[in-house]
Amino acid sequence: MMVLVMERVSASTRGELTRWLLEPRTGVFVGRVSALVREKLWSLACEKAGAGAVTLVYHTDSAQGFALRTAGRTSRAVIDLEGLLLVRI
Repeated sequence: MMVLVMERVSASTRGELTRWLLEPRTGVFVGRVSALVREKLWSLACEKAGAGAVTLVYHTDSAQGFALRTAGRTSRAVIDLEGLLLVRI
């Protein structure tokens, strides 16, 4: 399972992602894809984000059970505190 959140991106960029993922809210994409497809979607989202921002959350075998990545100027900062991911507003 993965969640991809895009801030301040064009409708055409969001439209490209709806080929692979569901968009339950504007800019929020959810789906279950392979790791390879997830990485390709991440690259596409980062490339197309322009002045926007992208956040990716996906399942992994970490202590928290997920990993988090950001690109661009997001409204929140992710902090890694000894392997524990925290979000600073």
